[in-house]
Amino acid sequence: MDQPQSATSEGGSGGTEHRDKTPRTERGRRTLRKLLDAAAIEFGDRGFHEASISGITRRAGTALGSFYTYFDSKDEIFQALVRYMSEQLRDHVTPRVQAAPDGISAERIGLESYLGFVREHKEIYRIIDEAEFVDYASYRRHYETTVARVRQRLEGGAARGEIRADVGEIHAWAIGGMNVFLGMRYGLWDEDADIAEIARVANDLLANGLKKQD
Repeated sequence: MDQPQSATSEGGSGGTEHRDKTPRTERGRRTLRKLLDAAAIEFGDRGFHEASISGITRRAGTALGSFYTYFDSKDEIFQALVRYMSEQLRDHVTPRVQAAPDGISAERIGLESYLGFVREHKEIYRIIDEAEFVDYASYRRHYETTVARVRQRLEGGAARGEIRADVGEIHAWAIGGMNVFLGMRYGLWDEDADIAEIARVANDLLANGLKKQD
C-alpha cells in the first residue's frame, strides 16, 4: 500500500538540493527554537493546511526572512517540528524514568511524566495526527523511536531481574499504545483527573494483569 505523500509546500523552492541550515551561534539557536515553538502553536491552532509561514513568523516575533534562513517551506518546518516535539518529550520523560528505583516504577513514572507533558503541550496530538497525512515518515519515526525507548527500558529491567525475562517489541508497543490513549483521555480531555492516580492504576495493570486478585 502506498504511503501518504507530503503535502504541497508553501514557499518551497521545488528543488532537490538541501543546504545546511544548522544555526552556528547561540542567537541562531534561540531564533530557531522561537520559530519551532511558534510553529507548534500555529499548526496546533490552525492545522497544517490552514497554517501559514507568515503566521509562524508573526507568532515568533521574527522577520519573514528569518524563516528562510532555517527552512525552505512550510513542509520543512512541519517535519522539523515533529522531530522537535519528539525530542522535547524524550528530554522531559527520560531523566525521570532513569531515576526510577526499578523497571515497574519506571513505567509508572514514565506515564505520569508523559501525561504532564501532554497537558502542557496539547498541540502535540494534533501535530502528530496530521503528520500521518502530511509527512508519513515523520509520523512513523515518532512512534517507532518512542516505543524503542520503552523497549529499551523494559529490556533493561529484565536484565536486572526486575521484570519478566521475555519482554520485547510486542510488550513495548502495547505499553506505548496504552500511554497514547491515556494521554488523549486524561491529558487532552480531562485536566482535573489526578495524574498520579491514573499512572498508579495503569501501572498496577502492568504489574498484576487482569487476573482476579485473591
